[in-house]
Amino acid sequence: MPESELTEPRHEAAFFYGLFLRGHPLQKLRADINVPAHVLERWQRLGAHDPWYRLAAHRVVNYRRQVLAIFDSLVFREMSSPARPQ
Repeated sequence: MPESELTEPRHEAAFFYGLFLRGHPLQKLRADINVPAHVLERWQRLGAHDPWYRLAAHRVVNYRRQVLAIFDSLVFREMSSPARPQ
């Protein structure tokens, strides 16, 4: 997958953060960002026979981890800041 097909992780994290601010459940959003264990296992099995697939899956997993880390930092910052007056 060419680099141009992956958006910046911070843009995707910002999208999910916007959903969080609109009231979507934190754990549901984290699950949507993360690669589920059963999917990761399947990708690893498929990658065992195809080096290209292994590399592509590795890049996607790393990307999703970056998005999740950025998202978590945004949420943590929101939770640790004092309430804003409205």
